[in-house]
Amino acid sequence: MKKILIINASVRTERSYSRMLTQSFMDNWASRYPEDRFTFREIGLEVVPAINEKWIAGAFLKPKDKNAENQAELQFSNELVQELKENDIYVIGTPMYNWSIPSGLKSYIDQVMRINETWKFRSGKPDGDYVGLLENKKMYILSSRGDTGYGQHEKNEHMNFQTSYLQFVFGMMGVNDVTTMSLDNEEFGGEIFEKSKQEIFQLINGIN
Repeated sequence: MKKILIINASVRTERSYSRMLTQSFMDNWASRYPEDRFTFREIGLEVVPAINEKWIAGAFLKPKDKNAENQAELQFSNELVQELKENDIYVIGTPMYNWSIPSGLKSYIDQVMRINETWKFRSGKPDGDYVGLLENKKMYILSSRGDTGYGQHEKNEHMNFQTSYLQFVFGMMGVNDVTTMSLDNEEFGGEIFEKSKQEIFQLINGIN
């Protein structure tokens, strides 16, 4: 039995295409593997607190210096990190906002990018050699975008700070088995967008 974490980052509900993608993924997966379990993390419609000075101070303390008071600010972060550790597969549904990710998703990443929890320095001190601590995980990035050409070797690749950033930052935490599927051309609608929808839903239905 696999445990799947569904993360939705869109600030929209019924009009959110990234949510349609995660729902399609879940429906397809559940039909194939009915014994697997889903967990849901909402970071688009619910506020993810930004990290602050107390958070940073508590996160970088040595274990011997930690206590209930200086770790209080990390309670929500601990919950999110534990969620990542407990699940086998991550599914992130996210729109592209201004060529990047929604602010809620960035705040989420700040909360889970935890030294000695999701990553560490190989030598135990700053050395430029990072080791990811989330082992044997699989991630699917399901993105929606207004334009097209953001893929590898395409004309707008240099403007893609969405999926490329997500692959990089989760890779730093040890998640290197990543599949990215993008629904493009939302801004244009019509036949070109319908073709994009058909293509991505076929890809999702082909996941096994």
